[in-house]
Amino acid sequence: MAGAKACTFFFLVLEITSALGRQMMLTQSVRRVQPGKRTSAVFAKPANLLDSPGEWTIWFNIDHPGGQGDYERLDAIRFYYGDRVCARPLRLEARTTNWKPAGSTGQVVHGSPLEGFWCLNREQRPGQNCSNYTVRFLCPPGSLRRDTEHSLWSPWSPWSKCSAACGHPGVQTRTRTCLAESVSLCSEATEEGRHCMEQACSACDLTCPMGKANAECDACMCQDFVLYGAVSLPGGAPASGAAVYLLSKTPKLLTQTDSSGRFRVPGLCPDGKSILKITKTKFAPIHLTVPKTRLKAATIRAEFVRAETPYIVMSPETKARRAGQSVSLCCKATGKPRPDKYFWYHNNTLLDPSLYKHDSKLVLRNLRRDQAGEYFCKAQTDAGAAKSRIAQLTVIASDEIPCNPTPESYLIQLPHDCFQNATNSFYYDVGRCPVKTCAGQQDNGIRCRDAVEHCCGISKTEEREIQCSGYTLPTKVATECSCQRCTETRRIVRGRVSAADNGEPLRFGHVYMGNTRVSMTGYKGTFTLHVPQDTERLVLTFVDRMQKFVNTTKVLPFNKKGSAVFHEIKMLRRKEPITLEAMETNIIPLGDMAGEDPVAELEIPSKSFYRQNGEPYMGKVKASVTFLDPRNISTATAAQSDLNFINDEGDTFPLRTYGMFSVDFRDEATSESLNVGKVKVHLDSTQVKMPEHVPMMKLWSLNPDTGLWEEEGDFKPESQRRNRREDRTFLVGNMEIRERRLFNLDVPESRRCFIKVRAYRSERFLPSEQIQGVVVSVINLEPRTGFSSNPRAWGRFDSVLTGPNGACLPAFCDDQSPDAYSAYVLASLAGEELEAVESSPKFNPNAIGVPQPYLNKLKYRRTDHEDPRVKKTAFQISMAKPRPNSPEEGNGPIYAFENLRECEDAPPSAAHFRFYQIEGDRYDYNTVPFNDDDPMGWTEDYLAWWPKPMEFRACYIKVKIVGPLEINVRSRNMGGTHRRTVGRLYGIRDVKSTRDRDQPNISSACLEFKCSGMLYDQDRVDRTLVKVIPQGSCQRASVNSMLHEYLVNHLPLAVNNNTSEYTMLAPLDPLGHNYGIYTVTDQDPRTAKEIALGRCFDGTSDGSSRVMKANVGVALTFNCVERQVGRQSAFQYLQNTPAQPSPASTVRGRVPSRRQRASQGSQRGGVASLRFPGAAQQPLSD
Repeated sequence: MAGAKACTFFFLVLEITSALGRQMMLTQSVRRVQPGKRTSAVFAKPANLLDSPGEWTIWFNIDHPGGQGDYERLDAIRFYYGDRVCARPLRLEARTTNWKPAGSTGQVVHGSPLEGFWCLNREQRPGQNCSNYTVRFLCPPGSLRRDTEHSLWSPWSPWSKCSAACGHPGVQTRTRTCLAESVSLCSEATEEGRHCMEQACSACDLTCPMGKANAECDACMCQDFVLYGAVSLPGGAPASGAAVYLLSKTPKLLTQTDSSGRFRVPGLCPDGKSILKITKTKFAPIHLTVPKTRLKAATIRAEFVRAETPYIVMSPETKARRAGQSVSLCCKATGKPRPDKYFWYHNNTLLDPSLYKHDSKLVLRNLRRDQAGEYFCKAQTDAGAAKSRIAQLTVIASDEIPCNPTPESYLIQLPHDCFQNATNSFYYDVGRCPVKTCAGQQDNGIRCRDAVEHCCGISKTEEREIQCSGYTLPTKVATECSCQRCTETRRIVRGRVSAADNGEPLRFGHVYMGNTRVSMTGYKGTFTLHVPQDTERLVLTFVDRMQKFVNTTKVLPFNKKGSAVFHEIKMLRRKEPITLEAMETNIIPLGDMAGEDPVAELEIPSKSFYRQNGEPYMGKVKASVTFLDPRNISTATAAQSDLNFINDEGDTFPLRTYGMFSVDFRDEATSESLNVGKVKVHLDSTQVKMPEHVPMMKLWSLNPDTGLWEEEGDFKPESQRRNRREDRTFLVGNMEIRERRLFNLDVPESRRCFIKVRAYRSERFLPSEQIQGVVVSVINLEPRTGFSSNPRAWGRFDSVLTGPNGACLPAFCDDQSPDAYSAYVLASLAGEELEAVESSPKFNPNAIGVPQPYLNKLKYRRTDHEDPRVKKTAFQISMAKPRPNSPEEGNGPIYAFENLRECEDAPPSAAHFRFYQIEGDRYDYNTVPFNDDDPMGWTEDYLAWWPKPMEFRACYIKVKIVGPLEINVRSRNMGGTHRRTVGRLYGIRDVKSTRDRDQPNISSACLEFKCSGMLYDQDRVDRTLVKVIPQGSCQRASVNSMLHEYLVNHLPLAVNNNTSEYTMLAPLDPLGHNYGIYTVTDQDPRTAKEIALGRCFDGTSDGSSRVMKANVGVALTFNCVERQVGRQSAFQYLQNTPAQPSPASTVRGRVPSRRQRASQGSQRGGVASLRFPGAAQQPLSD
């Protein structure tokens, strides 16, 4: 066919020779064809369709380029797809999943029609992994399975218009659609092409309102007009070498800017329609319209904006649907230039754009079961690409139950006096329904976010009584789960910002999210902010207005399901400024470790400084350059951002740092910020202890809006020594300092693993006692040779949050040398550090959670392993990557990077490392079970301790104990005035009093009680009936006079005939420390409790303390003596007393005994004993 030699198909085609010795050629049934380009001899040349007998298979993609590379082996494909591929294929065709032919990727690949296709990561350029490839095979005619009973295909579409200009050879394509229920049944091509020759060229028909058409007939030209232009860089410096194009059918290069950033273009028409495109590497393209004028010349000016890779600001949401319904998945990205291409992937396979018409929004109608799975999008521009997070789409049958109706086991701890003989434990199974997205009732709208989100939750409960020692305890047990509206929650981030060197707080600093100020730190450096609902990645910048600290950008993990997370933020102290002469060459060392050479040096040539408007600056410069030295282990927590970058394929990859530096150059007279050009960074290669890192070293800058690092340039060996006596070898990198002021000496590191970590409420390590929302952090260390416990530098800092199944913590690892990297792991909850399992003197693999012999290989050591005086809040391990064929290493706690899903789904029985809370002297029991870590698990019930899941009110009363011993104090909380809950138990709280530091015979307890207020239906108020019961031989000595007066004035009043306890109807008002009552309302239950508890300890309404001030802000005082041998405590007395009225108890007008209260509390109609001064005593009724 004419013009066939001028056309090349950009696919990797690997051929074999037939038995007749004739070499088979590439068929023209292709997905994408492009004419007019050359390829190497390894690619087949096109041939006529009739000369290539055979049929193509479907496209296969069974592997992902994680781990060693991308393997699309024929034997594996045949294992999964059986007879959908023939026994002896004739040819192999490969491309990336975003339609890029393998032959044009520039990557090293291998393949054979009889073996398949493979690409190895180690063979690619430093810092680059293989792309994700998909393949198909050409098989002999009739060798593929066909469905002959039904028509599987729609008719072919008409041939497209020839792709070439008139008089030139081109390509035509046509398409068809698979009509089968399963696309996998359609094994032939959906698109094919053929050569074409466009008709002969005719006279130009372009109409020009001004001037004449050019020779190509694609633009109008005016010979007597000249356009002048001036282009500058950010900060005003001239943009030399920028390319200027005229946008027409094919962009035409007109000229380039000179050293002054100027250009001159004659012949354009000033019609207000011609568009110029100006490009320069590392900057977003500029589009300018030629101004409309009648003059013979015009001038235009423009300034480049730094190019930024796409950044995902909206990812598709996890959704659930029934078959036949529709769903919308949305994606949004920002960047410079703005992303204009979106690709969608299903189970890691690109959705064919010709079949799925989509952009940033993917709509799937009339869903089928096989469309369930994982979806994500990729946004792409000339500056790069970015991938969204994965969304899970669940598709169930139209008559299928959306949630498992049977609750799973969930154990709650019972009080210390409620041992269960049946289970031989202090635990009771109340059941729970795992919170997950389910297919609920949807309206007809197709939205990015469902109008109503549905989750599996508890739909039915059963009230049961637990038999304890002398009393019964009511509880609600989950009996059925169903799909219902999700509980609304709020996502909160709190923290404390302080100096990394001495803990000095950042006082009244500003907190920014992008360019918006979202919070401010207080006097103690604390801050609080609400995370917006559509936030993908929380990037915050902390700005010190006093300029004592370096502005710090952090990427903070937060709980997407709701609740508060607490972070400790460390900032680097700013270096004192020095004075530089702008007219001289200046050398600034980076790194000041005692006894060590600098890691690098900044060289600023003379006359390199310029003002923000681009004018050269010749005066004195105040320069502050602060270097974060990774050789100082204590600086790891002050690392900026999360040390990640996005590669060309849009995947997020980690960096290993060799140092960060922040620069600040100012005019000494006016303090105006100055820019610097032509800066050189000289890196001492002897400081790079891993030789393989030297050729991969790059210079990076931080994008403060995205928290991602972007490449500034490479390092190259210095051509000559700067000092003849200098024995060290230096690498040199070039950079300019303009709008960005934070830089990094980093290496992309592909040796990655995950560490499985769980946090528990106690050393019992029960799966039901796992804690969510714990911040687990890891510092990647580079140990000295042979001394894994003595690191010479840190390379990376990461943090994640524990969820219902723990956390998977990213860390560097090595499969060849187990000691190449080590990891230092620590955990905290609400600012409180959790303990790791000990390694000395007892070394118990069962307690640590990792079996032998793998545990020995990992060299687990708690921080106090060699010195018991050191804190016990962290552990260190060698990052030995698990061997694939080793059974003892295949079950955690270290997982290869490609096995993230296996790590996330690992059961509690799989190996993992453990942290736990020190079991304190507090105990909580709720009749309606609720986990403070999981607000979405809240259940609508009148007896719920927290009546609203988005507002939590914590109340504490301060009880003073006068006596030689610390005493356990209990609050028993029952319905007091609400008709639905009167006499019924909400819950109990136990706490042990804390001794005063200065008075050995005085202790106090901050005891939680249920606040009065509206119940969940917001119908009417309930004043909780609260009983405060000290354990032991105690007598009530006094009641706070202001509290007593308040209760007397706010009827009804509870009867207090028993002097060993105290009963009250909890106040509705938020009383303060003058009453001995401490009330805090917050959107997170744990935070509300912590704040109220801190105020109670301090005895103030606005302070906070961890030290008990026993004599301040007290509500109740009890005198407690040491119990004589054989004398019963109050608890024992109540347990052993027969169920009959006692002198201190009456049914009407008096307080019943504990046995009676428990009995009444389990009955719906129970009433509280109350009285009104001056009125006949009677219980409240409806």
